[in-house]
Amino acid sequence: MTMRPHRLSLHSLLLPVCCAWLLSACSTARPWINPPAAASAPAAETVAAKTANSPSIVAAVTLSGGGARAAAFGLGVLAELKATRFDWEGRPTDLLDEVGLISGVSGGSVLATYYAAFGDEVFTRFEKDFLLVDFQAGLIRDMLSPATAYRLGSPWWGRSQVLAERLEVLFRGRRFADLRGRRPHLLVTATDLTTGAPFEFTPEQFGLICSDLDAVPLSFAVAASSAVPLLLSPLTLRNYAGNCPEPALPAQADGGNLSSRLLNLIADSYRDSEQRPYIHLVDGGVVDNLGVRGLMERTLAGGSFDASFRGLAPGSVRHIVLVSVNSEKDTAERIDGSDRVPTNLQVLDALVFGAGSRMTRETTAMLDDVAGRMGEALRAERGRPGSPFAADAEVHVINVGLRDLQDEELRRQLLRVPTAFSVLPFHVQQLQQAGRQVLRESPAFQRLKHSLSGEGQLQRPAGTEGPLAAQP
Repeated sequence: MTMRPHRLSLHSLLLPVCCAWLLSACSTARPWINPPAAASAPAAETVAAKTANSPSIVAAVTLSGGGARAAAFGLGVLAELKATRFDWEGRPTDLLDEVGLISGVSGGSVLATYYAAFGDEVFTRFEKDFLLVDFQAGLIRDMLSPATAYRLGSPWWGRSQVLAERLEVLFRGRRFADLRGRRPHLLVTATDLTTGAPFEFTPEQFGLICSDLDAVPLSFAVAASSAVPLLLSPLTLRNYAGNCPEPALPAQADGGNLSSRLLNLIADSYRDSEQRPYIHLVDGGVVDNLGVRGLMERTLAGGSFDASFRGLAPGSVRHIVLVSVNSEKDTAERIDGSDRVPTNLQVLDALVFGAGSRMTRETTAMLDDVAGRMGEALRAERGRPGSPFAADAEVHVINVGLRDLQDEELRRQLLRVPTAFSVLPFHVQQLQQAGRQVLRESPAFQRLKHSLSGEGQLQRPAGTEGPLAAQP
């Protein structure tokens, strides 16, 4: 029987948290901690190496934060990509199968990780495994259990460990080692609480702290990416820097442009494990709710566009595709309409969703700017001897969000769906259909399909709309 989702937002976690704290005794329970690396980390891959399934199509999907709302909306986008079928280089395929990297932040990381681990099972099992169960009510019950209350009395055990335990069931105990050899690559992003910098669960990042990403549970990464400050506790990693050879970092521009200097500053912050023996992580949406800044910085750090595509055969790349999915919501209350002192919950909501919304708009503007510069660089470099870009190579940056819905009433309704680990079943269905619709109606997506239809044969068999039924 499907349980009725909890109607409250993440704020509803505060009551059981306080009760558990009052009931807990002094505990010495310790959670999982990351082990040191057995050997040095592999050399860093270029952005293209991470995002290319076939040499001619380099594609990535980024899924924003937003709790179960983001997961449902993102699932609709993935379904529309899956339904867009075409023949390419003599083989039938679809756009989702050509995605080489899927990135997720907070709620988007739940969906991204599930797809990276289980592939097309996401269309048959993700609803019943996550979206249509009352995940949040189960989390609250776990927090109120006597065993959890005791462990929460430990200075090493926090509320996010309870979340990680529930996610461990969702991801069937998988670790990053289980993703080796699978496509697409998975990128989960949290925030370093001390520096405010993105912390990416990648071999390169774990190489900097001399630890082993393969040993990290997928549940730990997603819980860290979803650990909303104050509502959930930070998750902690051990920094072993200095105990292994430092990994090779991506090529960067001579003299260092801004992007390369920022990446170097982030790397430097982990190199002294005596000063920073532990790293505390919180929600990735604090610094980048879209999960695209890291990709942009690495693309620009090399100083030239083709540096990010080093290693690919000359003339091989014909399409570069980025689909950025934005599931942000409106703030719960318009505090500027009153002269009363905002409550703590109103302040938290405004900081997480109000300021976060402004940062998301800045990131989107930056992405549009980078896309324009990429297009100019591509037109200058494609077809040149030794260039990885074919003479007809194109860049397609596709931004889709709930605010793109044409139906004003539905848009307003879905933008008010709380950021929580559960949403109502009818919202789950509406959000999925909205994800399909906004992608299908996106002018940038239509241009991509038109381009593919000119080079291959775009297919959409009559009556076959992919894993989810599409609206007319």
